[in-house]
Amino acid sequence: MNKNLLAIGLLILLPVWSGAQDFVDALRYSSAKIEGTARSGGMGNAFGALGGDFTAVGINPAGLGIYRSSEFAFTPNFGMTEVNSRYLGNSMTENDYKLRFNNISYVGAFNSKGGGSGSLVTVNFGLGFNRLKDFNSISIIEGFNADASFMDYITENANFDDWSEYYEELAWQSDLLLYDTEGKVYWNDIQDAGYGQSQRKSITREGSLDEYTLALSLNFNHRFYLGASLGIDDLYYKESSTLREKDDNNHIPYVNQYSFSSHLRTYGTGYNFKLGAIFKPVNEVRLGLSLATPTFFQMNDRFETGMESSITYADNSSENYSVTSPLMDYDYDLVTPFKATLSGAFVVAKKGLISADLEYVDYSIAKLRNGGDGYDFIDQNSDINEIYKPVTNFRLGGEYRITDAFSLRAGYENYPSAFNNNAFNTDQLNAGKNFSVISAGFGYTTGSFFLDVAYRQSSFSEYATLYPAPQTSDYPAPEFAKLDNKVSKVLFTLGFRF
Repeated sequence: MNKNLLAIGLLILLPVWSGAQDFVDALRYSSAKIEGTARSGGMGNAFGALGGDFTAVGINPAGLGIYRSSEFAFTPNFGMTEVNSRYLGNSMTENDYKLRFNNISYVGAFNSKGGGSGSLVTVNFGLGFNRLKDFNSISIIEGFNADASFMDYITENANFDDWSEYYEELAWQSDLLLYDTEGKVYWNDIQDAGYGQSQRKSITREGSLDEYTLALSLNFNHRFYLGASLGIDDLYYKESSTLREKDDNNHIPYVNQYSFSSHLRTYGTGYNFKLGAIFKPVNEVRLGLSLATPTFFQMNDRFETGMESSITYADNSSENYSVTSPLMDYDYDLVTPFKATLSGAFVVAKKGLISADLEYVDYSIAKLRNGGDGYDFIDQNSDINEIYKPVTNFRLGGEYRITDAFSLRAGYENYPSAFNNNAFNTDQLNAGKNFSVISAGFGYTTGSFFLDVAYRQSSFSEYATLYPAPQTSDYPAPEFAKLDNKVSKVLFTLGFRF
């Protein structure tokens, strides 16, 4: 297959490509970016060495030991996702608004009876959830006077005896895929007319990746902290897309327009373990180290497609077709990469602090396994190893306490692209397309109650094709669309200490 175009064009368009599992899934479900409380979110989630916040437990469970009292907190957020697309010289913008929950947590702090240097001071217990990823977005890509078609991909597959009831069968039943009995080849009317049609792709995504955490941490003389946690990850992802090609200029003899729709629903449950330590050599300095095992997911995909067409024949009669595929229901496993996080923080006279995390993730070692039909995913795992690379994510945050009750915060996060610069013997357009976040917020504390508010804005760009490229040069390759994504969120954390 034409992997050079496949690799750079499928990051956002899996259901148009296939119902199969591949490197797109591996990255989508491995590239988690924790979203928890407003305090942590306002400080760039740089909490690996700070602790004292339930988001920190998802990074370094030793941070649970920083708590001096028990706490209950919850964090709703309101977000807007904006996707700007540019394709064949045309620009489109689409927005999506959602109200969600980022975090609900309980921490129990229990004093130990130990005494003396190096003794156990507190044993803390934590239970709650943090959001790891939000999939919600809506995007529309539209262009005019195209010089290629999705029907080229369908036609080529048919001529190579690669016939699927999710693609080629639908096109055949919709009278879009035609057969030349003399030449004994399949063909399509759009290519035969020389193209020139408009193309529009709409994509709607829903769902989230949430982690439910059970954690325990030990505080030794307020100098050394050890922690461990069990994470149960709950995954739901839904993607619906519709690709439409239309003969706006009445140039194509038979095809007036057609649409191809696809629907993917993925459910998954996984588990992981984390170990961490925080050391305070002096009161002003905190150093943290944590390791997270891979998350071991059991996954289920449900996939279906449909096609509608409007055809005008040579005798001027017209026909509309509408066909749907069977529902594919498939089980498999996914093992995400392990993570290692090195953290440091500097506290200034209890008035301010600055904190940073370096998080190492090697996306090339993610694995698909145990297909429901016995499939071993050897080829797909080889693709994952070829196209992805290790990255070091960076998070930076600061806080300044104006009064005993009021604090200001700011943060920055950078998540490098997981794509190698070159894979499958070609340059990858999505290499170097980093994901970045800027954030700011404030906190107010009075007695046993606290309120934190944060604003976060993330941005990233990517290239993608609306449909897969043909395997040979017999058909033109599709053009790339550029998508600029911006996500703005306001987080509110309400908490009670007791």
